[in-house]
Amino acid sequence: MSKLDKISLDTAKKLIDSAEKEARNIGVQMVISILDDGGNLIATHRMDDAWLASIDIAHNKAWTSVALKMPTTNLEEATVPQAELWGLNTTNQGKIVVFGGGIPLEKNGKVIGAVGVSGGSVPQDVQVAEAAVNAFEKE
Repeated sequence: MSKLDKISLDTAKKLIDSAEKEARNIGVQMVISILDDGGNLIATHRMDDAWLASIDIAHNKAWTSVALKMPTTNLEEATVPQAELWGLNTTNQGKIVVFGGGIPLEKNGKVIGAVGVSGGSVPQDVQVAEAAVNAFEKE
């Protein structure tokens, strides 16, 4: 894997800046986490007064997106009672998050990291995470 296929701290900061700008635009205090392709933390940012619980949730949303190579939103319907993946969130030491706010970061068709956002409603978390993804796609 070349250096171009890795997310640097500088890139993570740019993604966080874009996500924070979107969070400010909608008036919600958020936590934004960026992980690499191995699920390792590159950076986490907690806006003033963002919920403490959102630190772990944002990290786990990003981890879920890397581990399963998909947005966490994709898991919502498949993990309700009686659905095929019911109980998935109880695996992996409870790190799997089955609602929106985690999105993989892809380069050349390969997942090289993810963003996870927590602090608002699910649609707000997705909106802020998408701002980071949009910034990543411009890198």
